[in-house]
Amino acid sequence: MYLRYYTYDGLCINTTMEVKSQHLKNILEVLPDSPGVYQYFTSEGQLLYIGKAKSLRKRVYSYFNKVHDTARTNIMVRQIADIKYIVVETEYDALLLENNLIKKHQPKYNVNLKDDKTYPWIVIKNEPFPRLFPTRRFIKDGSQYFGPYASGTMMHTLLDLIHQLYKLRTCSLNLTDDNIAKKKFRLCLEYHIGNCKGPCEAYQTQQDYNASIAAIKEILKGNINTVIGHLETQMKDHAAKYEFEMAHQYKEKIDILERYKGKSVVVNPNIHNVDVYSFVEESNSAYINYMKVMSGSIVQSQTLELKKKLDESPSELLGLAIAEMRERYHSDSREFLVPFEPEIEIPWVTFVVPKIGDKKHLLDLSEKNAKYFMKDRLDQADKLNPEHRIERLMEQMQKDLRLPVKPYHIECFDNSNFQGDYAVSAMSVFKNGRPSKSDYRHYNIKTVVGPDDFASMEEVIYRRYKRLLEENQPLPQLIVIDGGKGQLGAALNSLQKLDLRGKISIIGIAKKLEEIYYPGDPLPMYLDKKSETLKIIQQLRDEVHRFGITHHRNKRSKGVIKTELSEIPGVGEATSQTLLRHFKSVKRIREASLAELTALLGAAKAKVVFDYFQAKAKDKLPESE
Repeated sequence: MYLRYYTYDGLCINTTMEVKSQHLKNILEVLPDSPGVYQYFTSEGQLLYIGKAKSLRKRVYSYFNKVHDTARTNIMVRQIADIKYIVVETEYDALLLENNLIKKHQPKYNVNLKDDKTYPWIVIKNEPFPRLFPTRRFIKDGSQYFGPYASGTMMHTLLDLIHQLYKLRTCSLNLTDDNIAKKKFRLCLEYHIGNCKGPCEAYQTQQDYNASIAAIKEILKGNINTVIGHLETQMKDHAAKYEFEMAHQYKEKIDILERYKGKSVVVNPNIHNVDVYSFVEESNSAYINYMKVMSGSIVQSQTLELKKKLDESPSELLGLAIAEMRERYHSDSREFLVPFEPEIEIPWVTFVVPKIGDKKHLLDLSEKNAKYFMKDRLDQADKLNPEHRIERLMEQMQKDLRLPVKPYHIECFDNSNFQGDYAVSAMSVFKNGRPSKSDYRHYNIKTVVGPDDFASMEEVIYRRYKRLLEENQPLPQLIVIDGGKGQLGAALNSLQKLDLRGKISIIGIAKKLEEIYYPGDPLPMYLDKKSETLKIIQQLRDEVHRFGITHHRNKRSKGVIKTELSEIPGVGEATSQTLLRHFKSVKRIREASLAELTALLGAAKAKVVFDYFQAKAKDKLPESE
């Protein structure tokens, strides 16, 4: 490993990322084509970013020979005044070194590893007759630590199992051979109730105690089958010597281990010493779950949250998580189950992307854990800060729908008609991801004759945004059209007339397959069925549909009253409503007797209504031959 660094007093990089600093040019020219870690510094010596590379020359130079997709990356590159790099043997060495340096220095533009819990460990203390107990402090004193355990329940279940199987001391006495020989200690209550074999007074040898510790280590590593095999050998040996009481004690230990193993085996027990990683992404965070599988049993599990800074790729984030968890858990697995292959190579390790079977089941289980962790984190953040939910949702919608700005204000339109009559449109409005019902609007179609959804949509969009412009009202960031390419094209015609095309984002949503259409794009886009973005779009669509149908029904009902009842001379809307409430339909009113009408309306109005329908019935009779 070699370290090479330079100093610099100034910076001169233009907006196209062309390197004009002679100092940086000199560094780029001598960068080796080898694996390593690079560090970017400002002219004041502030560490900006730490990265790894399979080829330092290609990777570092790529920052300076193009304009990057994200503004944040471009801003960072303009600040670079100095570069340091460390050459290592392999890409995996670079990954481990990068991970350690990021955790130590926490640069401004690097991924932020969110792990705010101090998870418990099980420690086997480095001392004569080692103690075993849980701890949250990792002390490098030669002791052996197993974990960390994301679930305290799982850790205590293991400890209870171990204490059932083996009698270990719980005291903190210094049990050196010299102290025991000098009889400095006396047996305590734990010995008398059968929880300890009394090593303090030499009732248990160091060799016997260490044999228990060795078996316990195998259990903590997940090698339960190994321990069961050893116990079975001991049981048979005692049975062969007719020591049936001792053989029975070993049989009880085997039964305890078998019961524990039966509860924890979730897949094929032949899947042994395998690491599982799943990946879930939401807004600017990635959630990566790690599971350790030994003999088909999940013995360790933990989920990390990675806060992105420079729009890092999923493969890059997964590689960072693998380096962190492999070091944290001291994993020696040679098979990794992953959702996709990361951009790293680890010596002697095979990456497997399972499609079916038990390994796919394990990967799905890991992904489920990551999603639960993500939901829990998001729910906690939303409760503590409701504004956080709004910003997170707006960022996600902006990304999913490829919008130039966050859609704080969205308006959705839908048409309704009945065989070409009673044509209406409706608009629903969402602000900050929630319905703003006071802003909902109905529209009666004025210029369109017959069932023409496209022309109706064009009229309503024009009327809506012409009025907003005239009244100097704020425009929405997004318009959603309930319909496919035809309705979307009609809406675009109106925006074009108002010189608003390109100034407001607009999409169409087709109902059948939830297809999202964009202007000028012949192929639709499909959102994840479980995404919050699609749920908001669907809710907008359902709201405008409900609101429009209600208005359409009301208008159609009024139209029926007008044509059948209100045309009768001397009969107004109040009388019409009275008749409909009593008889329920115009047909029943037409068939009612004069006596029934008189009882409801009085003699004068009843005769008018009765004579009207009698005359209308005569007009419809066929003429006699």
